[in-house]
Amino acid sequence: MTSLLRRRATVVLLLTLLSAVAAVLLAGPAAAAPTAPTAPTEPVVPGIGGADGGVDISIGGGSASTSITLILAITVLSVAPSVLLLATSFTKIIVVLGITRNALGLPTSPPNQVLTGLALFLTLFVMGPVLGDINEVAVQPYMDGAITTSQAYDAGVVPLREFLLGNTREDELKLMIGLSGEEAPANAEEVSMTTLIPAFVLSELKSAFIIGLVIFIPFLVLDMLISASLMSMGMMMVPPTIVSLPFKLLLFVVVDGWSLITTALVGSYGGG
Repeated sequence: MTSLLRRRATVVLLLTLLSAVAAVLLAGPAAAAPTAPTAPTEPVVPGIGGADGGVDISIGGGSASTSITLILAITVLSVAPSVLLLATSFTKIIVVLGITRNALGLPTSPPNQVLTGLALFLTLFVMGPVLGDINEVAVQPYMDGAITTSQAYDAGVVPLREFLLGNTREDELKLMIGLSGEEAPANAEEVSMTTLIPAFVLSELKSAFIIGLVIFIPFLVLDMLISASLMSMGMMMVPPTIVSLPFKLLLFVVVDGWSLITTALVGSYGGG
């Protein structure tokens, strides 16, 4: 998890540096262009940077230049995927799949790309009804011009809030409300999203570890039996993990492990 956070931080830093370089390149031609004598026109209100600077901010309208807008847009887009993944079922699914791989004793198989892809598609399957409601009440009216951006956000956050509240444990919700230092709301529907999303993530992690424990115990018992058998036969130099791996794979295939795990994950959200 730490390495994943470091990679995400590196990507965000690189995107920010690239956006800064793009801003300099965009502002460079304007700053380096030769000034040619022109006829006097309407008086120009001096701004920040003006014609000699790389950043030009309109004083009257108060709108930022294209360079600043580009930097802000790239920064938001680099953070948005992480926030969206934390507000869906992706967290629990990817953690359970990772624990399953470790329980089998296969640290690199299935590869991370396969587990991430499977987690993404299962997330789309679980979040399908919620995404459909958001599209119906917020996205389509906004695309038709019937509502504004703020109205679309207020309408679209309602289905997501219902999903988060329905899958957040009461203990984690109370914990985050207490840590926020805010006054306790009258009901759960009044909890802010900045408090609800961390409580939801903590609940998902707890549920994922519970499911992972149930998956891990049979393989742990099998490892202990194999190790005891090897010691009783005097084969102490043979690694028990090598001998137990075929038996664990056989057990996982016989019980149709992937189907059981998928059913448990989808069923934990009231589906399947």
